[in-house]
Amino acid sequence: MSSVSLENVSKRFLGGSLAVDDVSLTVNDREFLVLVGPSGCGKSTTLRLIAGLERCTGGTIRMGDRVVNDVTPKDRNLAMVFQNYALYPHMSVYNNLSFGLRLRFGGGIVNRGIRRLFKPGHAAELSKLRGGIDQQVRQTAERLGIEHLLNRKPHQLSGGERQRVALGRAIVRDPAAFLFDEPLSNLDAKLRQKMRGELKRLHREMQATMIYVTHDQVEAMTLGDRVAVMNGGKVLQIDSPLAIYNRPANLFVARFVGSVPINLQSGVLQLKGSVFQFQSDWLNIELESEFGPKPGVDLRSVVLGFRAEDVRLTDASPPPIRGTVAAIDRLGDMAHLHVSLTNDQTGQIADNPEDRHADNLNKLPRTTGMLVVRTTANVVVEVGQAVALAINPERILWFDAKTGKNISKD
Repeated sequence: MSSVSLENVSKRFLGGSLAVDDVSLTVNDREFLVLVGPSGCGKSTTLRLIAGLERCTGGTIRMGDRVVNDVTPKDRNLAMVFQNYALYPHMSVYNNLSFGLRLRFGGGIVNRGIRRLFKPGHAAELSKLRGGIDQQVRQTAERLGIEHLLNRKPHQLSGGERQRVALGRAIVRDPAAFLFDEPLSNLDAKLRQKMRGELKRLHREMQATMIYVTHDQVEAMTLGDRVAVMNGGKVLQIDSPLAIYNRPANLFVARFVGSVPINLQSGVLQLKGSVFQFQSDWLNIELESEFGPKPGVDLRSVVLGFRAEDVRLTDASPPPIRGTVAAIDRLGDMAHLHVSLTNDQTGQIADNPEDRHADNLNKLPRTTGMLVVRTTANVVVEVGQAVALAINPERILWFDAKTGKNISKD
């Protein structure tokens, strides 16, 4: 296996479109790194640059200590698994798995004959390697649980079985690193969950270097040792899944990561003694100064953020936050309450909040008066019911409303 590193790598297509913009990252040996982001963010292009399917217009790509910018794809010793499986329809599963090895270890009869004439030593070495192909194929099939499918054609397989064959074709090569380009996108939800477990198991058993591209943040959070969040051709944050979830580098990462959208409120802060007063169109709350943003930031332009699990129903009087349940999503073991906030200025649901606050609030990015609250499944509430909410102050995040950067205390 091998590490993979990108140093200030860019890719500009003909016509001026900048797909990858000054990306620098290192995938450590035997690490599982996930590139995640919305469609068009540059993650697949980055993977293709690593594979050699695209040439970078700037920067350096290394595998270990070797610069591979000018190395052809076949000589980079990488295995790539695509979204559409790319199986040969006329070949059996066995032949799909062995085809790449046969080409690598001598090719067809004509090529082998020519090599025996002009390079007999090399031909003998390749012949020995060809003798091990059957064992490699059968060991790989057994590892993936598809040994009973070796004589079938791709059209006789289910989607999950085809995906296993595509994985097997990569695994059988024993490459320096594996590249995955949204390989589970064509599978249904239950099968995707199962295949995620299979990929984690394979990575653990093989101790392989893996780079995985997806737009699904659930896949990213469950698969990756580290996750790189991309947008606009740039890498915005690289860290462990837990660190990215708990300490997003900016507003984009905070919004993108999480199966339930993060709650955000644009507003202003005032420090009075040891207490911060936060005011937005929908919230008017007080916090101890220890829970405020880092010192030296512009308190006139902040965004308060907190996850759905960090706000709860409360019986406190007076209630910290008032609202009305607008919808309930029951998910078996939990429920998500969509709470429409009561405007603190009037005690009513605000129809036009822009008219009710000072000019500095009107200049901030608009945020809605809706919060998502995660509760237990047996919570007894109804749509239209008035509720009181309390935020866990230790879990509050702060962002600069102008730059989007996280300005929470370390």
